[in-house]
Amino acid sequence: MSNVVPLKGDQENPRKGLEALRQFVGGDMEKVNAVILDKMQSDVALIPQLASHIIAAGGKRLRPMLTLAAAQLCGYREERHVALAACVEFIHTATLLHDDVVDESDLRRGNATANAVFGNQASVLVGDFLFSRAFELMVADGSLEVLGILSRASAVIAEGEVMQLITTNDTETTEDAYLDVISSKTAALFAAAARVGGVVADAGRPEVEALDSYGRNLGVAFQLVDDALDYSAHKATLGKSIGDDFKEGKITLPVLLAFRRGAEEDRVFWRRCLEKLEQDDGDLEHALDLMARHNALTDTIERARHYGARARDALGIFSDGALKSAMIDAIDFTIERAY
Repeated sequence: MSNVVPLKGDQENPRKGLEALRQFVGGDMEKVNAVILDKMQSDVALIPQLASHIIAAGGKRLRPMLTLAAAQLCGYREERHVALAACVEFIHTATLLHDDVVDESDLRRGNATANAVFGNQASVLVGDFLFSRAFELMVADGSLEVLGILSRASAVIAEGEVMQLITTNDTETTEDAYLDVISSKTAALFAAAARVGGVVADAGRPEVEALDSYGRNLGVAFQLVDDALDYSAHKATLGKSIGDDFKEGKITLPVLLAFRRGAEEDRVFWRRCLEKLEQDDGDLEHALDLMARHNALTDTIERARHYGARARDALGIFSDGALKSAMIDAIDFTIERAY
């Protein structure tokens, strides 16, 4: 598609940004994966089969890595963070299963979604099973504070998804409303993942709040980049389709910027395509042209850089060191995925 907008960057290998973090948490991540494998087992054969399908599809495991890294950063050397990192990944995986049903998605990371393979009913119910496993891990940890953090995050994620349902197809959505959605559906779990790492390490309140801020701002940056990638040439080079959000009528920041900055005839186009879902051949290309004309993608990435800077500043309370540097590299990775 000739009009797909490329996002240009200056890093030859942005994905190396997670390698340092993986080196710090690699041993613990092996333990986390073992817990995940154990806890997704069931006598009901379809449950581990479907759970394995989505878990085997890959992913960066960034959220559980945040729990492990945050605990290490605060000097923790015991084992509680392992099960809680697995809990974080179960919450994330459960939300993916439910999201794909809500969005009627057929592909995730280039592979068939669980609902496309096993059906919507099985996906929803196995998502519920994984949520239950997550709560079992929280209860087993024995900390009411940890239980409160992760259970609240689960509720906020659900609220965010409902808010997104309300804003979908509504071109009058404000940027503040959009930020409320992504702060809930994405950033809340990033924040909780980092926060519980500090809590299990018995870190002081300033350190725990700093980790929460780091995770929250990192999560907002992560979602902003994801929303830009849905319209970028880079996503196409990764073997993923572009324009899924457009086809579903989702109101994301690239759309909001192009809508607000365009002429009335442009807004008529957006309303037809996103509110009425009346889309013709060539409409996606025209949408990409409008985004390029109004710098919607590049400005979305600039917003992500702003939140990335806030995440970096949040770590300022901690002493400099290799692990802190690796957590900063994770911020750069999150943003440079766009290039």
